[in-house]
Amino acid sequence: MARSSLTGRVALVTGAAQGMGTAHARRLAADGAHVVVNDRLASPGLDAVAAELGGTAVAADMADPEAVGALVHEVQERLGRLDVVVANHAYMTMGRLLDHEPDDWWRVVDTNLSGTFHLVREAVPLMRANGAGRVVVIASEWGVTGWPEATAYAASKAGLVSLVKTLGRELAPEGIIVNGIAPGVTDTPQLQVDADAAGVSLAEIHRRYAAGIPVGRIGRPEEISAAVSLLCDFRLSSMIGQIVQVNGGTTRSRV
Repeated sequence: MARSSLTGRVALVTGAAQGMGTAHARRLAADGAHVVVNDRLASPGLDAVAAELGGTAVAADMADPEAVGALVHEVQERLGRLDVVVANHAYMTMGRLLDHEPDDWWRVVDTNLSGTFHLVREAVPLMRANGAGRVVVIASEWGVTGWPEATAYAASKAGLVSLVKTLGRELAPEGIIVNGIAPGVTDTPQLQVDADAAGVSLAEIHRRYAAGIPVGRIGRPEEISAAVSLLCDFRLSSMIGQIVQVNGGTTRSRV
């Protein structure tokens, strides 16, 4: 059996203490990578994921550029390289446009969009030193379609779509391949925010979303992770600046 292209490589997954991030970390570890798991705060949950995978836990708030720089520096100091970045971190609140506090708007944008900008800026020199790299940005279907009462979140994720397209073209000549994924509604703890905003139970928000998805159900984190694994494969280098839509068939537009 051929070795995985990730064997011996170091992968950083942000927002990995739970939900989709944990699934991504597990998949990349299974693919052979040493996985650094990150979340905003140190926690027993983050440490447990690292221990399960034989990986490394490093906390950092992605909305803080200095913390992002310290995160990547620590990866370099402890492991000596960085080959893969999966920018999975996200912050979301729900609310009508005129009720959205400006400070909270910027917290969403600074975490989701600016945090990814700073993360890639810090990671690229390490990837250049290796002669290649892979960056996978987790955007959102709502960044493609927009969504009522999720203005800041949808706008930040739309920015990530454009960031992926631009960085894909800019960094490909150096062997640093950038792609993104725009998941549809997926079974993660983030859906509790949606349920609370709608004033319904988590089970009811699952049912409501599933009713509008052609496949008849919301997505599973492991399905998104399968796409992450593909985009992190160093044997795949002609897929550049693409947004892979894993959404059960709800969105079929060109992005």
